[in-house]
Amino acid sequence: MNSRDKAVLVRAPFMAGLSGEALVKMLNAASISSAPARHIVFREGMTADHFYCVLSGYVRLYRLNREGREADIRICGPGDTFAECLIYGDDIYRFNAQTAENATLARFDIRTARHLAEQEPDIARALMSCLSHHLLTTMDCVANDRLHTAPQRVAEYLLKACPVDGGPASVRLPFQKSLLAGMLGLAPEALSRAFSSLRRAGVTVRGRIIQISDVKSLRDV
Repeated sequence: MNSRDKAVLVRAPFMAGLSGEALVKMLNAASISSAPARHIVFREGMTADHFYCVLSGYVRLYRLNREGREADIRICGPGDTFAECLIYGDDIYRFNAQTAENATLARFDIRTARHLAEQEPDIARALMSCLSHHLLTTMDCVANDRLHTAPQRVAEYLLKACPVDGGPASVRLPFQKSLLAGMLGLAPEALSRAFSSLRRAGVTVRGRIIQISDVKSLRDV
């Protein structure tokens, strides 16, 4: 584990509250690997042996139906963990995980993590806090999908990414627009229509660069 990977890992939400022996034990339990873009980390139905923390790049979590249609669940970036819910849950993966671009991942053996959580209360609390955060985030996501229109979902994402509270701003998407569409629960064509409707609010799109003429106007969408 190089210094950069270690720095990202210790700042990850599930590790940030650890110190001393508990932190050392979790760091020692991690193995680091690199994966190319579109690499399948695991598939739904496979035996769940590990959970992961993203150190660089992005990982897409999704499900497939019998007809091959895909539904995105989450886009994980640096510091995000995934599949840790299986420490106390099922023994098979409930979704697919695929790298969206070249990525570096920290991998933790689920049985080892469960044993460490039983030994170290701080580790157990850190994992439970992470699971609680994911549950609340999922509830917010479901509510937003049901209460907000497509343009409102896009506007909310842009406002969270804005570096300023008012005036003009520029936002660079960290990944392809197709990933953003899945993250917001939209088809790619629905995302395009949403961006088109946001032109009235002063939003223009040039590749991954989103120009916002007035952040305050975008809040009124």
